[in-house]
Amino acid sequence: MFIRTERSIKEFIQFYPIIAGLIIIHLVLWLITDFLPFPFGDQLDRWGTGNNFYISQGEYWRLFTSIFLHAGLMHAVFNSFALVLFGPALEQMLGKYKFIFAYIGAGLIGNLATYFLTPTVYYEYVGASGAVYGLFGIYIYMVAFRKHLIDQANSQIIMTIFIIGLVMTFIQPGINIYAHIFGFIGGFALAPLVLSNAQPFSPWRNRRYRDDDSIQFNPNRWKKRRIPKKVYAKILWGFLGILIILGLIGRIF
Repeated sequence: MFIRTERSIKEFIQFYPIIAGLIIIHLVLWLITDFLPFPFGDQLDRWGTGNNFYISQGEYWRLFTSIFLHAGLMHAVFNSFALVLFGPALEQMLGKYKFIFAYIGAGLIGNLATYFLTPTVYYEYVGASGAVYGLFGIYIYMVAFRKHLIDQANSQIIMTIFIIGLVMTFIQPGINIYAHIFGFIGGFALAPLVLSNAQPFSPWRNRRYRDDDSIQFNPNRWKKRRIPKKVYAKILWGFLGILIILGLIGRIF
């Protein structure tokens, strides 16, 4: 589920257009807000950022637009990387429309919780973290109640990453804790609805997009090109270790 077997960026976009579209939106909005600050970037940032005071004055669109804006390149890249890693399997399993519904729904639930529970009326927030944690909520629901949709190895991976992410939520400075927690709860709550009629993820389902499928398809090429699971696990654990170290350093300094 979490091992990328696509042969090119073009193939990834063909297989997972919603994930690709979200990543493009993240990066384009970051480019506009950081490299075209006046007048477009500043105006976009002022218009789209989640701000509890302006929301209380009727600017409810901010609950939606703030999902796609980010506070700098690393924020946008980190959430986009999480989408690349955890989004494709769900986009295939749920279908495009259910995936969009679950992703946006979890993000909105996280932002609504932020609006109602944040003590300061001028609190501002941006980022797709609540929506990303909604994806974790769907996976955890599968681990608990839809075991036929996710195997044991992937269940262990998702549980480990979720626990690490939960710990980082409370020790990393500048995190919107409400968005993380309630985004996850939103995804978990929406899971029974969006997982109806879902089938387990399978890379074989993607082969219909290949032009030469009927003539040149080799059923063994997935095995030839796939990264060994042990190597992939070491890379994943190494990446998570780096994130933890960076988080602790940021917490100290």
